[in-house]
Amino acid sequence: MTSLDETHDQNRRSWVASANGHPDFPIQNLPFGIFQPHGGAPRSGVAIGDEILDLKEAFSLGLFSGLAREAAEAASGATLNPLMALGSAARVALRARLSALLDEAGAERTKVEGYGTVLLHKAVDCILHLPARIGDYTDFYAGINHATNVGRLFRPDNPLLPNYKYVPIGYHGRASSVRASGGAVVRPNGQRKPATEEFPSYGPSRNFDYELELGIWIGPGNALGTTVPIAAADQHIVGYCLLNDWSARDIQGWEYQPLGPFLAKNFHTTVSPWLVTPEALAPFRAAQAPRPDGDPRPLDYLWDDGDQATGALDIALEVLLLTAGRRMAGEEPIRIGGSNTRELYWTPAQMVAHHASGGCNLGPGDLFGSGTISGTTTDSFGSLLEITEGGRKPLALPSGETRRFLEDGDEVVFRAQCRREGFATIGFGECRGRVVPAV
Repeated sequence: MTSLDETHDQNRRSWVASANGHPDFPIQNLPFGIFQPHGGAPRSGVAIGDEILDLKEAFSLGLFSGLAREAAEAASGATLNPLMALGSAARVALRARLSALLDEAGAERTKVEGYGTVLLHKAVDCILHLPARIGDYTDFYAGINHATNVGRLFRPDNPLLPNYKYVPIGYHGRASSVRASGGAVVRPNGQRKPATEEFPSYGPSRNFDYELELGIWIGPGNALGTTVPIAAADQHIVGYCLLNDWSARDIQGWEYQPLGPFLAKNFHTTVSPWLVTPEALAPFRAAQAPRPDGDPRPLDYLWDDGDQATGALDIALEVLLLTAGRRMAGEEPIRIGGSNTRELYWTPAQMVAHHASGGCNLGPGDLFGSGTISGTTTDSFGSLLEITEGGRKPLALPSGETRRFLEDGDEVVFRAQCRREGFATIGFGECRGRVVPAV
């Protein structure tokens, strides 16, 4: 597991003034991403306050040496896949060097600050892209409260199937339709057959929903036919993001028997664009919650004492909704739910180890979704399916509006923050998408 060092010092401040006290991107975070400045081409950058440090330009200015230079060179293209492929040592060296360059008390402050707009870009003036070329996308189902809530809606007497507590359940999603935060999400068409209709019909999803998830980016991969030992699985994770697994519940209800999600999920997935590294999240590691009495111990290939001690993450999540009416009135989105990644039944390392346990080859830039992360109360549920009990109990909004499921014009916003006494608060930036009518 990543250790703490001077880059985590809560007293460290940056000469980029907006970084100091920034809710998401203080100098203690330094997430990587791909951005496009006005009039320029996509390139790699690092979020620092309300600015973006141009990694390609920093590399060309000769600001790195040794392992940090190797990592900066790998990250100087239009995707982060080459950086993801490197081991953690080069990434740690790059983080340390970036922290030193941006430190307000750093020895090279005058030189670096003098590069001005050559090195720094205002984030508001830039377009953010996906951080990597995604080879494959897998969506897990590791949120046990969500799994229980959904199971209770359809199987009141048997909410969780017997395999759930033995196997990190997942399915292969569609990588081509993953998009960075901020774009329109077209309501999908598909076959729907509610219980009140004798035959299926084709048309726009009537029960359109969001799912609050943690995204997990894979770094160094494994060769086809090999496995990833659970004790080393954490070293294959290069970063994290927020992920909205948009879901057409009515389409899914008709098509998922017997093979699972297909058109109900493959039309769009939204991720926050910044890759928050394991190093930035080191202060927010936590012990995996003990399993309730009677739950089976994970099989040996999924069990590691170190992973159980520090393999979970303490990330506070929230869901906000901006309706078309509130937008027209100039109002802010309202909070409709929130949870914490500590609610996950399986750790990220267990997901990696299980995914590769049959010999599947993971690669740099592969993306996992954790599965919907819900708490145990209605205000902590991670989907409208749970909040409204399948649409039977509409959610009342302060504006007087109600929602069974999402309507056209609704904008869903995910945010997250990590807080711990003695450390700077860090966040992920927004994961945002607005529903537009079906084509």
